[in-house]
Amino acid sequence: MKGPLTAPLLPLPVLRALRKLGQDIRDARRRRRIPVAILAERASISRTTLNRIEKGGAAVSVGNYATVLFALGLVDRLAALADASQDTLGRQLEEEHLPKRIRLSNPRKAKQPKGAQ
Repeated sequence: MKGPLTAPLLPLPVLRALRKLGQDIRDARRRRRIPVAILAERASISRTTLNRIEKGGAAVSVGNYATVLFALGLVDRLAALADASQDTLGRQLEEEHLPKRIRLSNPRKAKQPKGAQ
């Protein structure tokens, strides 16, 4: 028999980031003076789901978060979350694997027709 459904254990920094995102969404809604019922309707989600989003719920789909951000006019920031140009660690790791020297291919090998060796 299966037990009750629970959210998977997430690292504490992830839970904190989700909680902050939820609070930021709540603050954005309140600054715009949009009631919960109206924003939920605009995002085509239930009020309960919006409440979970505003609390930083980990079990809520990222699509629902994105739809709420869209309804608030903040969806453009979502695209910048993992922007490669802002990934300094990734660029540093990539630079470590750049070749020391770059050699041109042997022109004689490049001009030989296939099958002639």
